[in-house]
Amino acid sequence: MSAPHRTALAFACIAALAGMSPAHAADATTLTLYRSDNPALYASSSDGNVDDGYAVVHEQRALTLTAGIHDVVIGDLPTYLDSEALALGFPGGDATVVSQRLLLAQGANAALTGLTGQTVDVLGANGQSLASGTLLRAGDGLVIRSDDGHATLVHDYAAVRVSSDSMPIGSSLDLRVSATRTGHTTAVLSYPTSGLGWRAAYVATLQPGVACRMQFESRASIANRSGRDWRDVMLTLIAGEPNMVKESAPRPMVMRAMAAPVAASLPQQSSLADYRSYTIPDAVDLPDASLSQVPLYASRTLDCERTALFESGNSWLPPQPMLNRDFNQESSGAIVSTLKLTAFDSLPAGCLRVLTADRNGTPQFIGEGRINDTPKGSDASITLGTAFDLRAVRTRTSFSVDRAGRTLDEAFRINLSNAGDSARTVTVREHPSRWREWTLVSSSTKPSRQTAGTLEFRIDVPANGKAMLDYAVRYSWSTDDHPQQ
Repeated sequence: MSAPHRTALAFACIAALAGMSPAHAADATTLTLYRSDNPALYASSSDGNVDDGYAVVHEQRALTLTAGIHDVVIGDLPTYLDSEALALGFPGGDATVVSQRLLLAQGANAALTGLTGQTVDVLGANGQSLASGTLLRAGDGLVIRSDDGHATLVHDYAAVRVSSDSMPIGSSLDLRVSATRTGHTTAVLSYPTSGLGWRAAYVATLQPGVACRMQFESRASIANRSGRDWRDVMLTLIAGEPNMVKESAPRPMVMRAMAAPVAASLPQQSSLADYRSYTIPDAVDLPDASLSQVPLYASRTLDCERTALFESGNSWLPPQPMLNRDFNQESSGAIVSTLKLTAFDSLPAGCLRVLTADRNGTPQFIGEGRINDTPKGSDASITLGTAFDLRAVRTRTSFSVDRAGRTLDEAFRINLSNAGDSARTVTVREHPSRWREWTLVSSSTKPSRQTAGTLEFRIDVPANGKAMLDYAVRYSWSTDDHPQQ
């Protein structure tokens, strides 16, 4: 029988160890999650753990110690963690750590890693006992130490049976400790791990009417692909991008069910060095292979701005005047629909989905885009998509170069068409990019905005009609700018 088939069989945990002391999770776990945009963390079609995302874990473990030097196993650790950054201490001074070894839960026998150091009964295909004792290693076969001290390597087995109703999963920490007394104590364990991450998720529902208004909802999507369940944990979410240089560490950058919002009240927001933190006030559950959501801000109505944009070129400038006639070619194409809003508070980076009601009042999806980290009062813009009924054709109408006078004149015509039943206003954005020195000589419509590298015009296009924009610019330069001219 192959290892994947063997390890797919059912297990149950034991409560006692032979030669080692058990460790059980206590209800005092906090998680600090950093933003990750890796789609694999949030994809419903992905299987298994994901070695991405970044979280810092602080948890307490209840241990039963024996006076003197002995071994303790702490299970239920995530699949991926940074072992060099793992720290464990005993606040009560009951023990000190002599050495530690991390047993990684990877490969086909990952489910058995949490049983290392515990008493198990290994069964054959007919239910017969093949070996009983302490599980020393789970890898290419099981190494079992019996009560008489003999070790047995078992390869062909059907199941591993243990006696309690729960099983530690994930990786395990094998500790050698020196205890001052026998009895119960508490250990504090801290470590960074991957497989956990969060990102903002925004939904804007456009309101009916001429003015642009939206109902704005903001949530945090929290992904757990760590290989471990997290129960009743306190969460802090960090917005920002701390630098991480250790390649072997978890990287910051599933779904069994989409959990409903689990926090009854809103996060407490504060600054953390150069970043922003959101502390969730209520304890949450994060089952393995799940995506949960908690609210970031209360739902509210915001003003917005919608634009139908036709843009030619970009703000790139050449190192010297571009006198080639073929530069800045004619173009034609679709007009894109954009949406802009002003941040009412600090908005962490995430995806904004935009909805609007159809003729029956049913909200329908009309586009989405990424919002970057946006401080309060700053603008955030996304492209919704291509306007179906609007088109533009850009044609150069004149071109001339006066090399002696060091000037170049160029003119364009933009023809706009609207096949829709409603009049539209199209923003035409041009970038005079042959050289940094230029002036607008003429235009059929006064610019609505003009900067060192941009010309914008707002053109009204009637329903089922057309409109036209003509403009001309003149470039000028010195002999130092273009020594050969």
